[in-house]
Amino acid sequence: MAPIQIMINGLPGNVANALAEHAIADSRFTLIEYSLTGPEITETEHRVKDRAIRLVGPQTRQEVIRSIKETADEFVVVDFTHPSAVNDNARFYCDHRIPFVMGTTGGNRDLLYETIQNADICAVIAPNMAKQIVGFQAMMEYAAENFPGLFAGYTLTIEESHQQHKADTSGTAKAMVNYFNKLGVNFKKEDIIQVRDPEEQKNRLGVPEQYLSGHGWHTYTLISPDNTVTFRFTHNINGRDIYAQGTFDAVNFLTEKMDQGARGQVYSMIDVLKGE
Repeated sequence: MAPIQIMINGLPGNVANALAEHAIADSRFTLIEYSLTGPEITETEHRVKDRAIRLVGPQTRQEVIRSIKETADEFVVVDFTHPSAVNDNARFYCDHRIPFVMGTTGGNRDLLYETIQNADICAVIAPNMAKQIVGFQAMMEYAAENFPGLFAGYTLTIEESHQQHKADTSGTAKAMVNYFNKLGVNFKKEDIIQVRDPEEQKNRLGVPEQYLSGHGWHTYTLISPDNTVTFRFTHNINGRDIYAQGTFDAVNFLTEKMDQGARGQVYSMIDVLKGE
């Protein structure tokens, strides 16, 4: 089977860079040596290992995509850009019939799904590409559907810590709010505590210093009405390697779906894990 050609957008961002490094080393994929990036980037290229990846701003992306399609008519985009670019990027991919895996959070999510559903391609959209975290979410979803009101009356605290430059609240944390609401907890997404200060992360939370620039620590604490019972769920991720395997599984899944003729479908990482 020929390697799948992938274009990783969002360089020189750290997540995109980590994915590009893994893609270069993975025989299942051929990395297209272009990356769509934001208008604020002034560099013309970014080096990933021994590769020079050309950075492409919004003003020249039409021309570059046309050029890529002349030699690689079928490829998949992996999007880890910026929340402000979510909807514009999705429209661009759909207009050019490029299936994509999007790990970028933010944007108008309803419009995002609608854009894909009216297009001639499919996409995998997930706020978290770490398969084990997605599996944990699936367990929480099962509990929410089968044991509604289980934690009625309990108070909830959600605290999420990410690298200082992460612009928005964690999409995973926001998704968890929905499950806890179904479990009977009165909690709003706006009440999620964001921690972005490196000193607080290191000294209060205990994030290792080498991972201050790339981590995802989440803690969900439930306390009973009389303060005699505490439940605490924690998942701490250091670095970004965990996201690569899930992202590339999503690329393979999406390629299979497109080969089978699927169009206008939005898939989640749960669909990827199930392989359905």
